[in-house]
Amino acid sequence: MKPGFSIHVTKENLKFSAAHFIAYPGFREPLHGHNYQVGVRVEGRLADIGYVLDFGLIKKLTKEIADRLDERTIIPADSDCLSIERTGSELSVLYGHDRFVFPVSDVAILPIAHSSAEELARYIWSELRDALQAQNALSDVISLEISVAEGPGQAAIYHENIAKI
Repeated sequence: MKPGFSIHVTKENLKFSAAHFIAYPGFREPLHGHNYQVGVRVEGRLADIGYVLDFGLIKKLTKEIADRLDERTIIPADSDCLSIERTGSELSVLYGHDRFVFPVSDVAILPIAHSSAEELARYIWSELRDALQAQNALSDVISLEISVAEGPGQAAIYHENIAKI
């Protein structure tokens, strides 16, 4: 491994509580919820100002993303087995003969196929990368890694390089 720098942020407030269910053809688990904990690891070059990336910026942007998911039911918009219909202020989600109806304000419809911790980690990675890019904060970043824990000792991690090494 080459010498380098990284920062790791896993603050108590980088969390969200959300309901979800995994569904694929032939299987649907019951609707249930988790208290998710988000962690961020950023690998990069040491900037002239002495750090890879400002901890405060990472905490702020990650909390904004987590807050958009907090106290929502996560609905995977790209599912191959769910039908999603919006009627006024209601969202209906159909799986076979099962029908869930939610107030639109209580759901987070995400561009994912399954509401797994793995796909949530990739979704948050994408949202954080875009937010950092909008802040012009990626110039010294080599890679970004997101962990999403469904509970203590159980996390999914998504890692991707941003810059050519």
